[in-house]
Parts: sequence; structure tokens; C-alpha cells
Amino acid sequence: MPVAIITGASKGLGRALAEALAGRGWDLVLDARGAEALADTAGAVSAHGTRVTALPGDVTDAAHRAELVAAAWRLGGVDLLVHNASALGAEPLVRLAELPLEGLRRALEVNLVAGLGLVREALPLLRAARAGAVIAVSSDAAAEAYETWGGYGASKAALDHLMAVLAVEEPGLRVWAVDPGDMATDLYAAAVPDDREPRPEPAAVVPAFLRLLDGRPASGRYGAPTLLDEAR
Repeated sequence: MPVAIITGASKGLGRALAEALAGRGWDLVLDARGAEALADTAGAVSAHGTRVTALPGDVTDAAHRAELVAAAWRLGGVDLLVHNASALGAEPLVRLAELPLEGLRRALEVNLVAGLGLVREALPLLRAARAGAVIAVSSDAAAEAYETWGGYGASKAALDHLMAVLAVEEPGLRVWAVDPGDMATDLYAAAVPDDREPRPEPAAVVPAFLRLLDGRPASGRYGAPTLLDEAR
């Protein structure tokens, strides 16, 4: 069975992706900082009959990243790496004039540096896979200048560029940066707590990610809403 590592998998998009892949027979290594929520997700996902290893920890910790990859190796390798864990830099979001530099550093460490660290750790197994792929969960804020989203957007823009370079350097892999679009997640609620506009549940955008895995288009940046529209 194929094996995926998913970071930030205890809730939101990470959990929705885990449930969808488990339903397709994938074995999974799941990461999140919250042990209790992660255990709950692992229990729900394992009901599909696949093997699930849940490892609570912080993706900025090199030892934790090594543990994730070692767990995937024990399951058979790494066919897919999904870097979904994210940090906002400030909760709620603030203008750049008020953005704590420590918050910006945290966003860069989680969204960018940890993403590269995990890719580097998993690269030998990804190269050895029959169809190795990396998905970096991006954001519209990486491409557009939205007030208060500067620190988070900058970290995601840097992640997009890092993935573009990785795609050039590793032509045997598929490397996709994916903007999932607006979603009803705890991350968004923490970012903009006063926004009460209805937003799609994360499960609604999962078919866009599955479309990438099924069709294996060229490496690049994709928007989930566009992928979903094309599938209709």
C-alpha cells in the first residue's frame, strides 16, 4: 500500500486528507502538536482498515521530523509528503507595523524551514517511490497583498518558491504547491475571529488534492477551486 506523511493532521484540512487517503487504502503517518486531537483523528482514520501511526510533536524539531520519516519507512516508504502544518505569526492577524518579529520567525520556521527539513529527511524514500510526490499547502495570501496577512503570506510565498525550485531539482518527483481556498478551519478563525462569513468545510476541497494524485499533472502551483471547477 502507498504511504503518506501528513503534518498538521489532527483537524481541518489535514484530517480531511487523512480520511480520504485512508479510504483509498493508504497507510499514514500523522503529525500534530495536540496529542489528544491527533489520537482522536488516528482512531477515526484507522477505522478504514489501514495502518496509521500518529506522532505528536512540533515539525520545527529535527528529531521529530526524523521520527516521522522513520515511521513511514517502517510502513514501507514515503509515496506522498503533505506539508500542511502552518503558523500564522500572530493570532489574530495584525498589520506589519504591529507584527512581532518572533511571530514572523515562528511562521517562517513552521511554514518554510520545517517544510524543507521534512522534504530533505524524506527525499531518499520519495526518490525510491514509484510515484513520489510532495504537496505543500499554500494560500491565496502567498500571491495577493491582503492587509494583516503579510507575515503569513510571506512565509507561504517563500514556500511556493522553494517547492518550485525543488521541482526543478527533482524532476523525478511531482511537487505541487496547492492553495486550498477559503475554508472553515480553526486556523482561519484564529486569524480573523470577527469574520462570520460561511466558508466551505475542508472536506469539500479534498477532491482537488485527489485529482492531483490521480492525474499527476506537471509540478507547479495549483488552486483547489480551479481544480474543482475543471472536474465539473
